[in-house]
Amino acid sequence: MSGVTVPPASWVDGVLRIPGDKSISHRVLILGAMARGRSFASNVSPAADVASTAACLEALGAGVRLDAAMRAGLDGAGTGRGWAAAESALDCGNSGTTMRLLAGAIAAHPISAVLDGDASLRRRPMERVAGPLRELGAEVVTHDGCAPMTVTGRPPIHGGEYVVRVASAQIKSAMLLAGLAADSPVHVLESMPTRDHTERLLRLCGIAVTTGVDGRITLMPGEVQPFGMRIPGDLSSAAFFLALAASRPGWRVRCEEVTLNPGRIGVLDVLRAMGADVDVEHRDDAGGVEPCGDVAIRGAALRGVRIEGALIPRCIDELPVLAVLASQAEGVTTIRDAAELRVKESDRIALLVDGLRRFGVACEEHDDGLTIEGPCRLRGARVEAHGDHRLAMAWAVAASLVPEGGDASIIDGAECTAVSYPQFFADLAAVTQAS
Repeated sequence: MSGVTVPPASWVDGVLRIPGDKSISHRVLILGAMARGRSFASNVSPAADVASTAACLEALGAGVRLDAAMRAGLDGAGTGRGWAAAESALDCGNSGTTMRLLAGAIAAHPISAVLDGDASLRRRPMERVAGPLRELGAEVVTHDGCAPMTVTGRPPIHGGEYVVRVASAQIKSAMLLAGLAADSPVHVLESMPTRDHTERLLRLCGIAVTTGVDGRITLMPGEVQPFGMRIPGDLSSAAFFLALAASRPGWRVRCEEVTLNPGRIGVLDVLRAMGADVDVEHRDDAGGVEPCGDVAIRGAALRGVRIEGALIPRCIDELPVLAVLASQAEGVTTIRDAAELRVKESDRIALLVDGLRRFGVACEEHDDGLTIEGPCRLRGARVEAHGDHRLAMAWAVAASLVPEGGDASIIDGAECTAVSYPQFFADLAAVTQAS
């Protein structure tokens, strides 16, 4: 798919069923593999990242069966028992979530495993999860702070109080997964609230998890019980279409049955603040634990906003497309406190600024974010995805926003969208009318 051509859109209108949420799918597979019995899940994400998690779990001895309809049957081996050391390094592909969450899950078992990945993943920081797992009692060795990472579980894990110094749901989740095999309650205190998919799913599995008003998460160690659920659609994937529809009065998109987890809906708050018409219709919670519903967006005249502070963890994955959307808003949009973007699949701050400028946008780079001036009449451009799925999809939105009659854009390396959303370009074509 390298070198995908995306023409300007003359109209955007449609209803989409977004594939299953990637973050939830990782956790469902891991907890199903840790449970004492058989679990079931439907609408599992088709993302390559999730396939990496499934393959790693199979290598550890869990039974993971995924059919063409993305329904999963999971035969777990029980917390603290049953997993076996893999014969070779576990290939996490491009998935930081796979590597960090599995590190925590492995720490709960009396086994040793090497976690490795592609060149991009090998550049991402892993001491941020290795350090906390060492505090819990696991033996963790990294390579200059990165992968490959060797994790040796030495249960029982040490109970007690631990502070997560980086606002990261992945680190928190790794600690909670390891804590399942602790000798006493584990208390995790976050520096800033992050998405709580792991806590919700643990409750579904019969584990007692509470969150205090001070942000302290308390987990009572225990055995994971089998479960079943339908995974809601991925709001982070839906965000590309929601932002596209928000950019022009009269354009509209409805994304059905997506996650509405409070830690994930920051993108909706930003769209409202920019002036878009956002309508949310709640449905029954997925599995009785995960809020979900339909989100409809109607475009409007937009205004620049500030995105910073506690809002950043709630929309970190959507910042690339929000930066593109900011180019169509009246005034200045400022994104700060987002230095985490520099250690994602790419340095998203530097590459966003470079790509936006190629589309003709006036923007400025900061250590922890960027500033975008709008509104801008975009021009067609040739841009590179740099192996980053969210950049590739953000550039597709920018290409669609080039005014009618403008040049089509070319996105090199666009095949990386398969990391999270294999059918992205097909869905984009379904809701856009090319000019």
